[in-house]
Amino acid sequence: MAAADTPLSDRLDDDDYPAYTMGRAAEMLGTTPGFLRAIGEARLITPLRSEGGHRRYSRYQLRIAARARELVDRGTPIEAACRIVILEDQLEEAQRLNAEYRQAAREAAGRTAAGPR
Repeated sequence: MAAADTPLSDRLDDDDYPAYTMGRAAEMLGTTPGFLRAIGEARLITPLRSEGGHRRYSRYQLRIAARARELVDRGTPIEAACRIVILEDQLEEAQRLNAEYRQAAREAAGRTAAGPR
């Protein structure tokens, strides 16, 4: 379903909907458009483009950018900050998957212990 076909209320609730212009995103983060371009060049986030070619950012991307900004504000070089944020995201995903696998294993063990019915 295209964004134009999605009700506005659904798009506003979607963390991945590219609702923010570069200027608005920079304002919300308290940074500059140059910072957003830099983290884009470092491939931390890839903004979507409007039909006119303007960058658009989602709430999820703004959260990622905010974390990078925190690190940069503490003196971490931007490339290193981007790598740290990427690794943190990968670790979080791995931990989530690990928890799911452990839960599935516990459930399978419980079914086995209960025996055939």
